[in-house]
Amino acid sequence: MNIRLDGPGLTIGDVVDVARQGSRVEMTGSAKQRMVASRAIVDGLVDGEPTYGITTGFGALATVAIPADKRSELQVALVRSHAAGAGARVETEVVRAMMLLRARTLAMGFSGARPETAEALVALLNAGISPVVYEHGSLGASGDLAPLAHVALALIGEGEVEHDGSVVPAAQALAAASLEPVELVEKEGLALTNGTDGILGMLCLAAANITNLLSAADVIAALSVEGLLGTDRAFAADLVALRPQPGQAKSAANLRRMLAGSPLIASHRHDDPRVQDAYSLRCTPQVHGAGRDTLDHLVRTVGHELEAAIDNPMVLEDGRVESGGNFHGAPLGYVADFAAIALADLGSISERRTDRLLDSNRSHGLPAFLAEDAGVDSGLMLAHYTAAAMCGENRLLAAPASVDTFATSGMQEDHVSMAWGAARKLRKVIANVSRILAIELMVAARAIDLRAPIEPAPATAAVINTLRTVVAGPGPDRALSPEIAAAEMLVADGSVVESATTVTGALD
Repeated sequence: MNIRLDGPGLTIGDVVDVARQGSRVEMTGSAKQRMVASRAIVDGLVDGEPTYGITTGFGALATVAIPADKRSELQVALVRSHAAGAGARVETEVVRAMMLLRARTLAMGFSGARPETAEALVALLNAGISPVVYEHGSLGASGDLAPLAHVALALIGEGEVEHDGSVVPAAQALAAASLEPVELVEKEGLALTNGTDGILGMLCLAAANITNLLSAADVIAALSVEGLLGTDRAFAADLVALRPQPGQAKSAANLRRMLAGSPLIASHRHDDPRVQDAYSLRCTPQVHGAGRDTLDHLVRTVGHELEAAIDNPMVLEDGRVESGGNFHGAPLGYVADFAAIALADLGSISERRTDRLLDSNRSHGLPAFLAEDAGVDSGLMLAHYTAAAMCGENRLLAAPASVDTFATSGMQEDHVSMAWGAARKLRKVIANVSRILAIELMVAARAIDLRAPIEPAPATAAVINTLRTVVAGPGPDRALSPEIAAAEMLVADGSVVESATTVTGALD
């Protein structure tokens, strides 16, 4: 599928398709026309009054006038000096999202870059060339300077890139793809580096992951309700509607669909001395639903950013070139931190259900740790330890990054967003929650198997059948790590939700 890059109109799905599926990108004629008009304004300013980043230095050096014969050199020097990242390499999918989003801003025609510069970014994407970008270096204002500088470095034929599975010099990869290095002109080094595209790219990818995880959490929680001989009465539509939170209603509806026709639920409906379930079961829609509402807020914010022009200075249609602050990552940092908090709690309530399933004092007739021969066998005891360890890490990762700031560039850039760090933390939380849910899935499925001959609901049975293709049922102790990894893949790739929907139809 080709993604037409016109500046505005790009969606989260488009970003995910390019980043993860390798969809090709092509620039529209209208985008090129806007860029030509914007470039003409910049060309007309070259010999006029001082303009930030065009005829002056950068940051605290903005008062330094740059001679005409040094202005192209200024742009190259900016890219080289700002390519100061350190640490581990950033994931290829994040780099590809970042490249697409920087090309998107350039295509809006407010940056003064030439069409061929944006097309060079697109050409790298289509050739499968991903600049090597490092994890540390962005403060989220002025945007993702160091990460984007490493991308720009590859455009001019310097630095390293990933191509055909290997890390090679950028010049070598460009030559192999019959691409020429870009010769930067006034404003273009600045336009290539002054944006929040890495942060936004990570949030686009996170939105897709979180959407899947929230549905998977509802599906897996339904298995735990059955495994613990819980009730579905707390999820009744009229009861839930008394608190009109939209996410809560959707989560409760999913639980009702998953548990419909469950013999396990029916088996104790009228003779159970318990009058209510523990919070980790009964309050599932409230916690999962709050996560859904948090995701909605993230998606709205990302949607606004996908329509935004992020650069500094901005080249306006009336010919003005104005410095502003659209590069500041605060809107993105806040939602990244908020999402990490919500997901950490999603993992926490999952871990609580897992613990209850494994505790013979609270599991209503199940063997301790669901072991075949408790004492000789430890069952799934240590799987819970792993989930608890990741919950502990998530509590640290949920501490907000966006409340912090530093003063940089000689106090000119004296308030930064730290949004890149917030987005990086969010990726780790997402990975941990995928594994925490996978462990709950394994534990709940085994609990349901041990309730035989009473059968689960058709929807939960379908999920267990999918799990059993990669994870065996109850039996003597065996190494659990491979099974956790296999279950995690089913959660992360959407297989858990897909298997449920073969019975329930689409879930909310």
